[in-house]
Amino acid sequence: MDMRTPIPLSKRRLKIWISLLSVTRSTEQHLRAFLRVDHDTTLPRFDVMAALWRRRDGITMSELSRLLLVSGGNVTIVINRLVSDGLVARATSVTDRRVIHVKLTKKGLSDFERIAEQHEAEIDALFGNLTESDLVRLHAILKRVMKEAS
Repeated sequence: MDMRTPIPLSKRRLKIWISLLSVTRSTEQHLRAFLRVDHDTTLPRFDVMAALWRRRDGITMSELSRLLLVSGGNVTIVINRLVSDGLVARATSVTDRRVIHVKLTKKGLSDFERIAEQHEAEIDALFGNLTESDLVRLHAILKRVMKEAS
């Protein structure tokens, strides 16, 4: 009979937190490489384009910064490159010259949708060993965790 002391629940929760971080980091590294190698782009560019895809009518730079939880300076750097590549259009507000609106161009929309389809397939492959039942249970568990964290 094993007489070892059971690992306290708090330690097991800590190990789960570390496992979640590990999965997140390794998945993000994989996706960064996938975007760089297969699509000659970066994760920040993809994230900005995804946000603009969701807001097809456009969004202000400050709204985009808040939405992505990054500084205005970081958003500006990414937007400048996307504009120079013809993927994003930038326009000054007619009511306030300090406000800049951005939106995907037709080329940006087309490029993003092509990359997003392959991005989804890549994630599907990464998590391909999870069954429908696994996904339902994991989603419910993560939802409970998020409710506690907020």
